[in-house]
Amino acid sequence: MPEQLRIDINETQSVSAVVYPASGRGRAGVTLILGHGAGAGQTSAFMVKYATELAARGIDVVTFNFFYMERGRGGPDPKDKLESCYRSVIETVRSHKTLRRNRLAIGGKSMGGRIASQMAAAGVGDLAGLVFLGYPLHPPGNPEKLRSSHLPDIKAPMLFVQGSRDTFGTPDELRPILKKLKGRAIIYEIAGGDHSFKVPKSAGVTQEEMHERILDEVDRWLREVASSSS
Repeated sequence: MPEQLRIDINETQSVSAVVYPASGRGRAGVTLILGHGAGAGQTSAFMVKYATELAARGIDVVTFNFFYMERGRGGPDPKDKLESCYRSVIETVRSHKTLRRNRLAIGGKSMGGRIASQMAAAGVGDLAGLVFLGYPLHPPGNPEKLRSSHLPDIKAPMLFVQGSRDTFGTPDELRPILKKLKGRAIIYEIAGGDHSFKVPKSAGVTQEEMHERILDEVDRWLREVASSSS
């Protein structure tokens, strides 16, 4: 059963988090922290599905709300507040009675993944890897406003799960940027997928089948990088 956690950001502010324990059979010994996107919190269908399904595959998963989402506010907090919240989650997970034995990976959906990348670039070390579920490379319609200058500062391996129709950045836009990272990043392309990996009927697979493929790849990749860096 999922475990409720409280994350203290400072003396007066806290947010809620949920631990999805890995299935006992085939546990990977990896914890993945997933931050949510800008418009939907940790209880969104996407976040709950990915956390639940990865836990069933043997990955311990932690989700949480950023402070603005916890308070029911409309727009995201400023950058430093988002980072402070994510940093507090990492610290809590690393001291958790059972999760502290695991290798740690961080990431998230869209904005949550971007904040994770900024944390890693700023020096959060000893990470098995980072998982980006739809990396927001740029705002829709503004391809010149890239959010990639910090990526070379990340030392851990990175997995970018990206839809070919993602208006926040396609795999083709990401490839020349990631090529400069000297093998530290790979792309898992979702043919026909949008920012939330929704695919058209012409893709030849159901939506559920596509999500299953993505979840299998995330599970496989996390196990691979965790074993190679242990």
